[in-house]
Amino acid sequence: MHDVEFTPAERDRAYAAIMSRIVETAQAPHFTELAAELDVDPEHARLAMHDLCSVTPGWMHPGTDYLASFPPFNVQPTQYRITIDDRHGWFGQ
Repeated sequence: MHDVEFTPAERDRAYAAIMSRIVETAQAPHFTELAAELDVDPEHARLAMHDLCSVTPGWMHPGTDYLASFPPFNVQPTQYRITIDDRHGWFGQ
């Protein structure tokens, strides 16, 4: 899919940033938002999202650069609703 090799530290930073955003907002970041968070160019962040999905059970919405699922969360509504600290809005895989 791409020629960029990500180090474990880069993957960890991207994973933590994505997971934090989902926990905080119940939405996955767009790759441009991830780029700002990680202080990298947008293309690097876009590739990082695809890379993470290739090594985790997460996946991108087909044909897009939008995260659809980032375990244990699903960004698209499912029948599995999640509540965190009495806050609702998350969905599980």
